[in-house]
Amino acid sequence: MAYDPQIHHRHSIRLKGYDYTQPGAYFITICTKARQCLFGNVVKSEMQLNCLGHIAFNYWQTIPDHFPHIELDTFVVMPNHLHGILIMTDKHAGEQQFCAFNQHLDCNR
Repeated sequence: MAYDPQIHHRHSIRLKGYDYTQPGAYFITICTKARQCLFGNVVKSEMQLNCLGHIAFNYWQTIPDHFPHIELDTFVVMPNHLHGILIMTDKHAGEQQFCAFNQHLDCNR
């Protein structure tokens, strides 16, 4: 079933006031544009990655190469999305990365 905002009333589960730059384990989901099945198919209850699925799988595994304060936990690539757990190990590194991408924020807290 395709996502229909009239039926599927999604609400943010983010905690108001929580500092998501602090160390911890974070469950994330990354979806493809328009939920297109770009990464492969489920065949007999098993995910069969296609070329793009293997790219998503391999790039996920390189996250710690780009962000040394991030450790990977379990993850899965599905036909149109990816679920994974990222573990942020250093608050200051997380703040620095966050501020590098959001220069308009006051990062001298």
